[in-house]
Amino acid sequence: MSETIPESWRPVLEPALATAEARKLGGWLKAEEAAGKQVYPPRGTRLAALALTPLESVRCVILGQDPYHGPGQAHGLAFSVQAGVKPPPSLMNIYKELEADLGLPRPVTGDLTPWARQGVLLLNNTLTVEAGQAGSHAGRGWDAITDACVAAVAERGEPTVFILWGSHAKKKASRVAALGRSSHHLIVANAHPSPLSAHNGFFGSRPFSQANAFLEQHGRGAIDWRV
Repeated sequence: MSETIPESWRPVLEPALATAEARKLGGWLKAEEAAGKQVYPPRGTRLAALALTPLESVRCVILGQDPYHGPGQAHGLAFSVQAGVKPPPSLMNIYKELEADLGLPRPVTGDLTPWARQGVLLLNNTLTVEAGQAGSHAGRGWDAITDACVAAVAERGEPTVFILWGSHAKKKASRVAALGRSSHHLIVANAHPSPLSAHNGFFGSRPFSQANAFLEQHGRGAIDWRV
């Protein structure tokens, strides 16, 4: 792996990255790029979610599936796109629910960095993707690394909100329950905000107000969800 591990996550990730599976993933990514395939997000940004949200500051985890696969979109934060890039349909649906839930105007920018800086870990299950090929890097070894991140958050004593959208994210909930820490945390699991599934339980789920009510109840402070 060519990425620099953020300091606060180093004790968590170094064991996971030292495995044969992780080394195989690193070699495979290097070979894919050497063969001329475009991989998103670009090198140096694949652990951006961890760099922007140190482990000790995590108050809420929002789990995605894999990065956006269009040019200039993915920058290491789940569901987020770089400033100046048109928000994709899934993010627009997130904004629609944000407006319905908290009465906040729909943001113009798709850059969710303000959430990350407040302790919202925007983590995808798979941290890379081939251009134009959604899900193309699933099953290549990222799961063990992102599982380690989720487990590290769950193991901490601080009450935390886990927002799980879609079947891939919901599978991560088992990491929380398996550690016997589920009573310390709030798990909000609903349909994915994709246009294909948003009307099957995402719209009307009120994840943002649920998260803030839980965090305030446990003395961790509400998140300002404005972007």
